Amino acid sequence: MRVIAGSARRLRLVTPEGMETRPTQDIIKETLFNILMPDIPGCIFLDLCAGSGQIGIEALSRGAARAYFVENGRNAIACIQKNLHTTHLEDRAVLLKRDVLSALYHIHEKTVDVVYIDPPYGSDSALQILEVLDRQPYIHEDTIIVLESSLDADLSALEDTSLEIYREKDYRTNRHLFIRRRRTERSAEE
Repeated sequence: MRVIAGSARRLRLVTPEGMETRPTQDIIKETLFNILMPDIPGCIFLDLCAGSGQIGIEALSRGAARAYFVENGRNAIACIQKNLHTTHLEDRAVLLKRDVLSALYHIHEKTVDVVYIDPPYGSDSALQILEVLDRQPYIHEDTIIVLESSLDADLSALEDTSLEIYREKDYRTNRHLFIRRRRTERSAEE
């Protein structure tokens, strides 16, 4: 696994051993960042359920102003720290070593521009995370939330929130769902 583009281009990253994390394949990561690229420079980026931190590190390498890495697995935290050191991106990174739901209340930004969520497949944590994000003041109508999920994930409960899926990108074994806050009638008219 490596950083694809930007200031840390080609640097190799370490991943936690075992099956607890699923590192995103380089080809999928490249597709994701091709979609997000206009929104990355200068953004505030959240990498939730960060694993090795590769997605947040890619954002920093491509010019994100700051990235928050949320992870509570001991091995994964050690990998994130090592990867940030290797890429020399520590000065723009914030590592929150805690459960993702509680961490969302410890992000002190006026606005967050991009949120990447890669929770364990088959759990209900994706919906729980989205419901908590929906209540955060730093999530606004222009915030892009990307959820990596299995192809058969059921997110019909999103209808009970102010969030909506506006784009989907399917891969062979998983998908990226692009989510944002529904636009109010007033802001839609502007």
